Amino acid sequence: MKRLFDNIISLFVVVVILFLLIPLSAGMLDAMFIINITLSLIILLITMNISEALEFSIFPSLLLITTLFRLGLNISSTRLILTQGGKAGKVIEAFGNFVIQGNIIVGVLIFLIIVLVQFIVITKGAERVSEVAARFTLDAMPGKQMAIDADLSSGLINEQEARIRRYKVQKEADFYGAMDGATKIVKGDAIMSIIITTINFIAGVIIGMVQGNMSIGEVFHMYSIATIGDGLVSQLPALLISTATGMIVTRAVSEGSLNKDVIKQFMAQPQALMMAGVLLAMFGVIPNTPHLQLFVIAAGLILLSRYSAMSMKKSQEEALAAEVQQQAAVEEMEAAPPDEADFYKDVNNVYSLLTVEPVEMDFGYSLIPMVDESSGGKLISRIVIFRRQYAQDMGFVIPSVRLRDSASLGTNQYIIKIKDEEVARGEILIDYYLALEPSNPAGEIDGIETIEPAYGIPSKWILPENKEMAEIYGYTVIDPLSVMMTHLSETIKKHTYELLSRAETMQLVETIKRTSPELVEEAFPNVISYAGFQKILSNLLKEGIPIKDLGTILECIIESAAVTHDSDMITENIRTALKRTITRRFCVDGQLRVITLDAEVERAIIASLTKNEQGVYLALSPDLLQKMIAQLSESVKKFNDLSQPPIILTSHIIRVYLARLIEQFFPNMYVLSFNEIVNTVQIQAIGNITM
Repeated sequence: MKRLFDNIISLFVVVVILFLLIPLSAGMLDAMFIINITLSLIILLITMNISEALEFSIFPSLLLITTLFRLGLNISSTRLILTQGGKAGKVIEAFGNFVIQGNIIVGVLIFLIIVLVQFIVITKGAERVSEVAARFTLDAMPGKQMAIDADLSSGLINEQEARIRRYKVQKEADFYGAMDGATKIVKGDAIMSIIITTINFIAGVIIGMVQGNMSIGEVFHMYSIATIGDGLVSQLPALLISTATGMIVTRAVSEGSLNKDVIKQFMAQPQALMMAGVLLAMFGVIPNTPHLQLFVIAAGLILLSRYSAMSMKKSQEEALAAEVQQQAAVEEMEAAPPDEADFYKDVNNVYSLLTVEPVEMDFGYSLIPMVDESSGGKLISRIVIFRRQYAQDMGFVIPSVRLRDSASLGTNQYIIKIKDEEVARGEILIDYYLALEPSNPAGEIDGIETIEPAYGIPSKWILPENKEMAEIYGYTVIDPLSVMMTHLSETIKKHTYELLSRAETMQLVETIKRTSPELVEEAFPNVISYAGFQKILSNLLKEGIPIKDLGTILECIIESAAVTHDSDMITENIRTALKRTITRRFCVDGQLRVITLDAEVERAIIASLTKNEQGVYLALSPDLLQKMIAQLSESVKKFNDLSQPPIILTSHIIRVYLARLIEQFFPNMYVLSFNEIVNTVQIQAIGNITM
């Protein structure tokens, strides 16, 4: 029984197909028509009560099944109408009599109007909306992927949640692509319904006049009832399904169900409700108008506008009170500091000026509310989340970030310092949103032109009221705090290897010592010094390789030390041992898209390896170097729409030297070797560097 229930939809589709061949009795046809109407009504109500399209992801397939169901019923009803003298069940007869009501001409005209409304207005409109939604969704995919990566980088989400959101973006694109095709089925169904209705009427009249003993008036009356009833029974579910199609593809900017959104947004415009009520009341004093109805509706609108205005006033008072508290907190932060002259009379206090902070962030006056927790600022909590997430991913704990206001900066500016030196700078408009421009925006949005500070993407600062329109046009909209946090996190990631101090290295050794004391005792100091260990870890962090698996790293160092003491070679051996970690770090959905080197290029690079007192370095000829850089510049563009950074895949022998060379021209490009990728990964070459 359970197996039968699990396959009920498959059985239903098979039965529907059999409707095209097997005749149905009038009673069975009535039951099927009622089920069809009920199913269409349920689908419409579901689309009105969902907040996003993916909550009803089976809709494209359901659209095909319901269309096939209607066509099967159309054919069955046509068979009964033409073989049973226009008698095709009580449902068709009831619908036909209801529309005609004793006047065939009026009934036919009403039916034609219903059919044309269904075909021209609803079906054509739903088809166009689906087509546009599919194109906009596909255009917005790169920006959405970038926003997910930014949230992951800033620590707002973890890797698992990022994977879920990427999957959701992909499913959304697949859904709207399927809807674009499925609406063509609705259009074909509407055309076919008109054709079947015409066939029923013309063929029925001919059969009735040739084979029956009725007069021409009786024939027209009987077959017009059957034809119009059959057409209406088919068009009513089709109309419901077409309306549901339009509903589901317009849920892009909804916050809840359609019912909640309509009530919320109408109640947010009390002036419009008041003006509508006053205008209706003015119409009510005009002679020969329905005075009672106009005055009742006008009174209802005026009362509704008053209630809405009172609710909005209460919300504004609460917001004003919160703003006053925030301003008081800012004034408290600006309280005058103690006298500096008295403080520095003590020579010991002067030594405090010599301290160098590992990471420091200075910001202008307008950005204080984003930092001050007493005013609702969330930057500190976001930094804490990022530090935790980065430690879990990379095995390195980011030092504390010192935050302070600076009078030397513009009110909206901030700078990021590593060891007391500026490494990045940005500017934030706190009352705006940052809209990242897609490759093909659907429309222009007003805003202040700028460049996104973390990734260098052309962007615009837009007003909050333009946020929804920007998202409709395909822009990726980010709040100011996320912009600043993303810039900070990406800057810290870029300079992590500089933050790995000797003290931090010893702390990491103490951490692994608690679980593997024998391993640490064997490695230090007989095999490697703390300085050498620090250099190896810095090499790994510089190229984005996690150092979380310290046990494997130490084991590989001990094994490699028997052969070589070159830190570069030991680092390469460690990377090979961490191949699963490296694969997980760069692989996306089991695929790795890379740029490869031609065999001749690799041979030329190997021939260019030169050794001096400082070690081995790459001395390429200027011509070959220029050719490689030009080809890499073109290949890197192919990664713009992908969710992974640009990667060069090469042999184990030249990887480290090529990485140092490429870093000068493409700091965000990674160089991996074949030994660092597990065998289960599908490697796809999207570029090749040749001579």
